[in-house]
Amino acid sequence: MVVTPPVLGEQRVILQNISWQCFEYLLNELGENRAARLAYDRGVLEIMSPFMPHEHVKRLIERFVETLCDDLDLPIRSAGSLTCKRNDLERGIEPDSGFYIQTEPFIRHLEHIDLMRDPPPDLMLEVDFSSSSLNKEPIYLALGVPEFWRYARGELTIKQLRQGRYVQLDHSPTFANLPLTEIPRFLSQSTHLGERGVVKAFRSWVQECLQTQSP
Repeated sequence: MVVTPPVLGEQRVILQNISWQCFEYLLNELGENRAARLAYDRGVLEIMSPFMPHEHVKRLIERFVETLCDDLDLPIRSAGSLTCKRNDLERGIEPDSGFYIQTEPFIRHLEHIDLMRDPPPDLMLEVDFSSSSLNKEPIYLALGVPEFWRYARGELTIKQLRQGRYVQLDHSPTFANLPLTEIPRFLSQSTHLGERGVVKAFRSWVQECLQTQSP
């Protein structure tokens, strides 16, 4: 019998009893030009170092989001792994990717985002190949992130903030209620179509869906 090892998409380390001051110190010491991403939830710190499978999926989903914004004529400002934190909540996170869409006109001119004053990204993305990751949902909820996507175990989960809690959906309200839980199907095609080919296939699918929705 041949046993296929699980895909190692990232390495995660979770530390307990870490102070907010220590979290801030690590952010400053590690600087901005690093691959590792940090998440902090009231004393619990996760440090995640991505590997190639993780970054491949993240980058493709980013391109799908850009395609959606192009086809739907939506504004977009990519925030990448922007550090989103609030010391009054003792919570902070660096997502795999974040996007300003609905609120893009309000932050377009800003070079620095302060969540004590400015809105969080409208959409945040998490890619997770491991089962031991920190639960990010309470962090997103506390920060008031309107929509977040999580790709894990070959599935994409879409959640929208409604009346103080997250509701799981099979479509994205941000993108014309398209059934974007289909995205993993396109991710799986990238190994034989390549990135450009699968983005083209995704764009064709989006356009077909939009035509079907037209009266």
